[in-house]
Amino acid sequence: MMDYLLNRRNEKSEAGFTLMELVIVLVILGMLAAVTAPNVMKRFMTSKAQVAKIYISNLEGAVNLFAFDMGRFPTNAEGLEVLVRNVSSAEAWRGPYIEKGLQLDPWERAYIYRNPGEHGGDYDICSLGPDGIAGNDDDVCN
Repeated sequence: MMDYLLNRRNEKSEAGFTLMELVIVLVILGMLAAVTAPNVMKRFMTSKAQVAKIYISNLEGAVNLFAFDMGRFPTNAEGLEVLVRNVSSAEAWRGPYIEKGLQLDPWERAYIYRNPGEHGGDYDICSLGPDGIAGNDDDVCN
């Protein structure tokens, strides 16, 4: 009977994790997070820029369709809004040129339209990137 009680006591003490084992596991997980988090954040920011480039490409297509119908590119006053609704009440307007309306960039800001373009084209469509400041290296433009 005594052997049974001793064996049972040993089983109970070995059933769970010790505090030291839990601390070691937490330290290892913390080290893994510290190593991988910067790479994950870098990849996340790069993917947002890629999403902005794709949407800018879609906007370029819509602007070109507008220009085909209207014989001109949108003015700065009309902006990208003219792709969604006929702001100037022009008869040649055949829109909407974007089905689901204008979207915000991945950083929740409106895309910027400039006519004439500052990058060598007829127009520019830009996202100001994560910092929201124009003229930085993180701007995404056509």
